[in-house]
Amino acid sequence: MKIMSRILNTFIKSFSLRFFGVLLIAMCSSMNLAHAETVSNGEDSAQILQAFNKQHQEDVREKSIPQKEKQQIMFLMGVVLFILVLITGGLGLAMGLYGKQVFVSHMLFAGLSVSMAIAHAIVGLVWFYPF
Repeated sequence: MKIMSRILNTFIKSFSLRFFGVLLIAMCSSMNLAHAETVSNGEDSAQILQAFNKQHQEDVREKSIPQKEKQQIMFLMGVVLFILVLITGGLGLAMGLYGKQVFVSHMLFAGLSVSMAIAHAIVGLVWFYPF
């Protein structure tokens, strides 16, 4: 009988502590919401939005890359892509015409060529396609 009463008392204590904890958290959060509703009005929120938009525009300007630098990056990516395609083609010709055992190298450079072509296309679309 004592064991049952101990278990019951422990259960009630832990339940009541959890209940009061949840109740306290709920009360605090509702007080914060009520306080936030009384503090904010239409003029304040408009000023806050204007300040946020101004800050966002400044951040975008700071992070933007100049057009000339974008073109240089795309040119360098194109040069690397062209060199990779020439190496892949050369290895393919060496394999097909001269019977060289360069299949693994040919496939490696083919994979690099395809990866660079995909990256070049994505960067070109993101930077230069008018969305």
